[in-house]
Amino acid sequence: MVRHMFSHLLLLWSLSHDLCITGSTHLESKEGSWNNQSLYSVPLDLDVRLRRLDLSNNFIRQLHTLALPYLEQLDLSSNQLDLISDGAFENLAQLEELNLSRNALNNNLGSNTKVFRSISRLRSLDLSMNGLNDDAVELYLQNKPSLDQLKMTGNILTRLSPNLFKESKGLRSITIDDNLISVIEEGTFEPLSRLEMLNLAKNNLANICDFKLHQVKYLNLSRNSVEFFLTRENNLLYRLEMLDLSHNKLLYFPIVPKMSSLKYLHLQSNMVGALDSEAAMVSEVNALYNELMEERLVKKNNLHSNWRLMPLTYIDLSYNNFRSFPLETLSLLSSLQTLNFGFNCLQNIVWNIRDHIESEYPRQVSFPNLKFLDLQSNGLTSISQQFFKTLKQVKTLNLQDNSVQPCALIDDLQSALKVKPSSSCVLFGLLSTLKHLNLKRNNIEMLQPNSFLKNALSSLNLAGNPSMVMQVGAFEGVKNTLESLILSEINMTSADLSLPCMPALTHLNISHNQLDRIPSTLGCSPLKVLDITNNHFMSLNHSLILALSSHLNLVYISKNDFNCCESKWLTALHALKINLPDINDTVCFTSEGNIGMTEYLENNVVPCFFDTTAQEVHIGQMIVIAVFLIVLLTALIVFTRKLCCTQGSFIV
Repeated sequence: MVRHMFSHLLLLWSLSHDLCITGSTHLESKEGSWNNQSLYSVPLDLDVRLRRLDLSNNFIRQLHTLALPYLEQLDLSSNQLDLISDGAFENLAQLEELNLSRNALNNNLGSNTKVFRSISRLRSLDLSMNGLNDDAVELYLQNKPSLDQLKMTGNILTRLSPNLFKESKGLRSITIDDNLISVIEEGTFEPLSRLEMLNLAKNNLANICDFKLHQVKYLNLSRNSVEFFLTRENNLLYRLEMLDLSHNKLLYFPIVPKMSSLKYLHLQSNMVGALDSEAAMVSEVNALYNELMEERLVKKNNLHSNWRLMPLTYIDLSYNNFRSFPLETLSLLSSLQTLNFGFNCLQNIVWNIRDHIESEYPRQVSFPNLKFLDLQSNGLTSISQQFFKTLKQVKTLNLQDNSVQPCALIDDLQSALKVKPSSSCVLFGLLSTLKHLNLKRNNIEMLQPNSFLKNALSSLNLAGNPSMVMQVGAFEGVKNTLESLILSEINMTSADLSLPCMPALTHLNISHNQLDRIPSTLGCSPLKVLDITNNHFMSLNHSLILALSSHLNLVYISKNDFNCCESKWLTALHALKINLPDINDTVCFTSEGNIGMTEYLENNVVPCFFDTTAQEVHIGQMIVIAVFLIVLLTALIVFTRKLCCTQGSFIV
């Protein structure tokens, strides 16, 4: 009996030991998931040791008492929850993360918010998409001193006031996007000293008159109706690193904090540049600043004064209304590395710098650190040589969907580059650091010799120029450095394609043309990827394929006119286990019709009317048979005549 009691005591001690030791590996790993189980209520037999519980995507409408003393994370998102019973959270002493998004917490506000106050240790709370208005959110946020992250996406808030966060001063991240906010009262966010990330995207904000949030690092104001963004000039330090003002109604560049850490500025999809000129835009935003800030220093250029000190490395100005390139303003960004200026209304980039008059700083236009420049879809026909000379470090230039014609160099002088006369062409030879150039769909008519003589390009895209004529020597200057070359959709025949030996070329795309052979000069290239889809190939050079096979990994071959009976190249590729991703979509023809390449590889015994070896054998056999028949026929004729003569003599 003593032994029996001792065993029971030992079992009880082990159970209590497992339940009471906080931080044990056993407890930390406890997780329960009832996600998407069509539940209408919380399961009753939940393990008391649970630390994470996922009840999302069910039909739970009412939340009763949860006796889970170790629970730290609770996910009740995407249910139909509209009633939280008294005492539901009393036994959740460790709860830190609570997701109640996509429910109906706008119902039963009185009882729900009263129960909600009992959770004081919450660090992360998601109340998104619950139909909550300003007053409801204020009630749900009562007694939340530990709150660190708050999400309220997709509710119906219209006005933010200081009362909203007065009991949650420790907030570090706030997301209130996709609401109806049009007013933010002063003092709403300023007291939140730990606030780093603020997302107010998809609201109804019209302007930012005096930005004062010194503590915020990441501010998202995209998809509002913001017409201007102004910061009063002072010497206070702002921590701002990323500002997103995309998809608004901005007419001007923003006047950002003078002393900030701003590195990323998103201004895409606005109306910046809609005014006649850069000078007019700068003048108007400065006048607006002086009016709103009641400044009397009318002549001071507040925009440029602040931009000059910005450590900006990235700016996106795509999808705006620029008809001229804002050289002076953008050149103030001495740290700028990436500039996206695509989808604007430029026709040319001209060197139109105003004279230096009564300015504290000399006007110097330069982009010393710019590495990535995107000018896609602008309608450009010409780019000033002076502008190119300011691009000291540019590595990537995207000119896709413009009307740029490359210039041809006539000699190779050390001191200067001379260009053949042309009304409008672009001299890429000035960009000695350029590595990646995209000239896709530029209506290029002629790629003349030495077009890239001073470049050391790694990649070049010339696709989609169907009228382009490539002259011999067009790739002089880049033939030893080019690693990727795209020549698709140029309407080329094999006679039009002249490529030099390219000892660095690893990727070649010559798809969507009228080619029937690959230039033999590519035998010296370490090609890894080759795309010949949608051409007129009947066969590939077997010896060339073998020469390329040591590096070749990927070959695209579909939509050609392959002859099944001339497929030594295909069996070689298959034997070398080179990947043919589109082989299932590739066919070849025989004397009896088309068959799939995969089927041919599985059973290559097919009728070969076009088999040249077989043809030679058949011709030899036919000659022998013909000679035999002629001899036989001659002998028969001679024999018949003799016979006839013999019969005639008998009759006489």
